[in-house]
Amino acid sequence: MILLFDFWKTESWLSYSLALLFCILFSAFYQYMEDRRLSILAMGIVPPSQPSINSPLLPPRLGTRLTKSARFATAVLFGVNSAIGYVLMLAVMSYNGGVLCAVVLGLGVGYFLFRAKEYEALVVEDACACS
Repeated sequence: MILLFDFWKTESWLSYSLALLFCILFSAFYQYMEDRRLSILAMGIVPPSQPSINSPLLPPRLGTRLTKSARFATAVLFGVNSAIGYVLMLAVMSYNGGVLCAVVLGLGVGYFLFRAKEYEALVVEDACACS
């Protein structure tokens, strides 16, 4: 089987297993890079200024503001992550069941290791919004 490039041929079970291991690790790395991008995004948010009596109830510009370095870093990481995602997609498009399973397994393991912690903080103390 050829994976991504003509020179990447898997002619034995060992080379095929190593290719699948690479797919798992590369997929987990994708989730790691997404976690780094979101962390930089969260750190780069400029806190809103304290409202005064004369400030409008709604801010004139919707959304949050980022520092210029955070905007640049998140843009670069978004590009890198997009490239990794497209390479993974091309690997899956080799129509090999083992590669598909390896990529999905790697994405799941990477999500568990790097991104599932995001939702630990979403514990709702009181479900009623009226209290």
